[in-house]
Amino acid sequence: MPSRRTVLAATAGLTASLAVGAGTAHAGAGRAPDDRRLRRLVSRMTLEEKVGQVFVSRVYGHSATDPDQADVDANLAELGVRTAAELLERYRLGGIIYFAWAHNTREPHQIAALSDGLQRASLDLPRGLPVLVSTDQEHGIVCRIGAPATLFPGAMAIGAGGSRTDARTLGRISGAELRAMGVRQDYSPVADVNVNPTNPVIGVRSFGADPDAVAALVAAEVHGYRSAGVAATAKHFPGHGDTAVDSHYGFPVITHSREVWEELDAVPFRAAIAAGIDSIMTAHILVPALDDSGDPATLSRPIVTGLLRERLGYDGVVVTDALDMAGVRTKYGDDRVPVLALKAGVDQLLNPPKLDVAWNAVLRAVHDGELTEERLEQSVLRILRLKAKLGLLDDPYAGQAGVDRTVGTPAHLAAADRVAERTTTLLVNEGALLPLAPDTRRRLLIVGADPASPSGTTGPPTGVLAAALTGLGFTATALSTGTAPSAATIARAVAAAGEADAVVVATYNVTATSPQKTLVEQLLATGRPVVAVAVRNPYDVAQLPGVAAYLATYSWTDVELRAAARVIAGRVRPRGKLPVPVQRADDPTRVLFPIGHGLTY
Repeated sequence: MPSRRTVLAATAGLTASLAVGAGTAHAGAGRAPDDRRLRRLVSRMTLEEKVGQVFVSRVYGHSATDPDQADVDANLAELGVRTAAELLERYRLGGIIYFAWAHNTREPHQIAALSDGLQRASLDLPRGLPVLVSTDQEHGIVCRIGAPATLFPGAMAIGAGGSRTDARTLGRISGAELRAMGVRQDYSPVADVNVNPTNPVIGVRSFGADPDAVAALVAAEVHGYRSAGVAATAKHFPGHGDTAVDSHYGFPVITHSREVWEELDAVPFRAAIAAGIDSIMTAHILVPALDDSGDPATLSRPIVTGLLRERLGYDGVVVTDALDMAGVRTKYGDDRVPVLALKAGVDQLLNPPKLDVAWNAVLRAVHDGELTEERLEQSVLRILRLKAKLGLLDDPYAGQAGVDRTVGTPAHLAAADRVAERTTTLLVNEGALLPLAPDTRRRLLIVGADPASPSGTTGPPTGVLAAALTGLGFTATALSTGTAPSAATIARAVAAAGEADAVVVATYNVTATSPQKTLVEQLLATGRPVVAVAVRNPYDVAQLPGVAAYLATYSWTDVELRAAARVIAGRVRPRGKLPVPVQRADDPTRVLFPIGHGLTY
């Protein structure tokens, strides 16, 4: 692949319309916190309560006090308590993170009730404080709260649309819906610049490969969330966009020089800070040019304090990425990681694998003098400032009225559809194959990859595409062939293609040896028109040069697939532009389609 210097040079000047103007960060929702009031709160807290404030933990169950028995069992096994209320009482936690797999997010009314149950349980304790409820609602392929909440296209799709207004709309609507459900901190937007096509963990979660374009869209989304009274979180500092290792399962190493970091990775984080970002998440990555100690960034004082605090001037809340990930557990044990993170300058310790081990380790570090109580209080004060800014100290409850008034409203859903229509990218259209018309090519076969549907969408992709195209006047039949179709499955698809006027095939991360490539080649051999739709990374097109028409949706969520169907049918024009370059398959040093490529009709 090209060097970072080549990428930077290639993207220069392409995003003038997205450039982040100079200026000061605006105020955002809520009054500026009264530090005197907050310092009085801190002065009345016990040491154990201060320790609890810096932790954010998962907990199983749809209710704070009455979870299902399976969730009680899971809580007992992992956390040593039966319910979320007991967890808050034992550890005096400052925050709770919601996950779909923890059964926290069944539907909006339940989520609001859970949030309010958490607040009551915490506030009923002596010197009780409100809980900062958080989640990962990035949109696209990472969403913890699904339909009927509004789901937007993911970051790379927004990057393809190139609209700061759309990014701000996403933040504003997503933030309003999260707040209505009692979620006040969102771990979004992703501020990583994805310059590595083989990145297994960021990819389409990034706005793109041009640091200035990413910066502009990050800032716009932050403004949207702030206008809704929700804390956005720029992640993953100091930049996770150039790695071939997933930090959930390994320890990535970023080989950027300090100069490249300043010109590439730092740019979106600077923009987020200028936009008034409320929290920044660290990455479990090794960047030797920034700290040669061998420590991950999450545990690195030169990176968290030296770069983020001092060089970039950020004094808001710093939260770790999840502490159960392999990238932060490679060098140190689970008892050392939280202590070292606090010593590095972090404020919130997110989801340690063993909360009792982590909590007691921090308490012991203060008792032993390794960590001063003054240092702990600095983080507690930052966390309380954020809670005050978000209105939690004065009005912590969500209630139920806001759910019906706000979550998944027709206006919000229509806005998401309009945004999605501006993101679909037409990469190839030989012989003007697209758009298809029902009067000439009525019978469509929809085949291809059906990866597990992102949270809260209906799926599978072939089914969503078939239903959308049928609704647009076609007779569309879905045949799932999967991400690794067998010879027998390919044969069935080829036979079915004989009965169709055209074939739409969904591709998912195609490689040179992928059976998906064989499927497409054999479909092409039938002579039927083939339209390919890359439903995740847009790089698939390089592996399939024979396809006459190729679209990129950047995700397989319903909203993006429905937009692609409207483009295929000619109901809307394709308007997306590649936010990343696509290299040639036979020579990755050469660009097949540059940033900004995108056809229309």
